[in-house]
Amino acid sequence: MNPYDHFVVQRYLHKPFLIDELKFDLRIYVYVCGIDPLRVYIYKDGLCRLSTVKYQPPNQSNLNNLYMHLTNYAINKSNKDYEKNKTSLEDSVGHKRSLIYTMKYIEEKGHDSGKVMDDIKETIVKSLLTVQP
Repeated sequence: MNPYDHFVVQRYLHKPFLIDELKFDLRIYVYVCGIDPLRVYIYKDGLCRLSTVKYQPPNQSNLNNLYMHLTNYAINKSNKDYEKNKTSLEDSVGHKRSLIYTMKYIEEKGHDSGKVMDDIKETIVKSLLTVQP
């Protein structure tokens, strides 16, 4: 591990990348159809799950606000502000969005979504390699 990795993580944890001021996570669907040789397929779309309360850096008064800090559907669906997607054509609203929409959003904010996806794919492969015999 690079001795500066910890510094980089510490530097950016306090300011996460947000969508509409909400924390989010990505659900990527991976199909492993062989391990010798390793054969992996990654579905071209997936889900982006958003929290239901606008993000603020953690402090004593908001630390227990699960709707702000967690993106789990099982938690956020019970929030009165949870918004379901009405149709697949309205992909920029609601607390579940498509991976395709999310990558477009990342591009619109000036970031390289291709690099993001390449990093995700690399992480998937490395994770699978750790469990290889």
